[in-house]
Amino acid sequence: MTARFNHTIIASLDPAVMAEFYCDLLEARRAPSWGLFTNVAIADGVMLQFAAPPIEFPPQHYAFLVEDAHFDRAYEKITARALQHWADPQRRRPGETNTEHGGRGVYLLDPAGHYIELITRPYF
Repeated sequence: MTARFNHTIIASLDPAVMAEFYCDLLEARRAPSWGLFTNVAIADGVMLQFAAPPIEFPPQHYAFLVEDAHFDRAYEKITARALQHWADPQRRRPGETNTEHGGRGVYLLDPAGHYIELITRPYF
């Protein structure tokens, strides 16, 4: 069997706020939570677990493939809430989206400072 991605833990000082942010932006659903983890389920049975880390943590990058209509809804939320966003990971094109790889993409920061990338076409 080929390995499939199952879950990841995303460091956050406020797991509940992070779970709400991801549920809203990704149109995901809450999953049963336990212990230190506040859980969110996305497509293909993948779970995002939010937890306060025992140490300081560097920002991470999380990219999500979404359909065009979902991208439109997410981008509307981003702009309506005046969230800083960029067309590029280096943050040289603020307030824009990109049309690379035959689709559209945007970068923003989540409430914990992690880089979120939404794309409408996979890179390969």
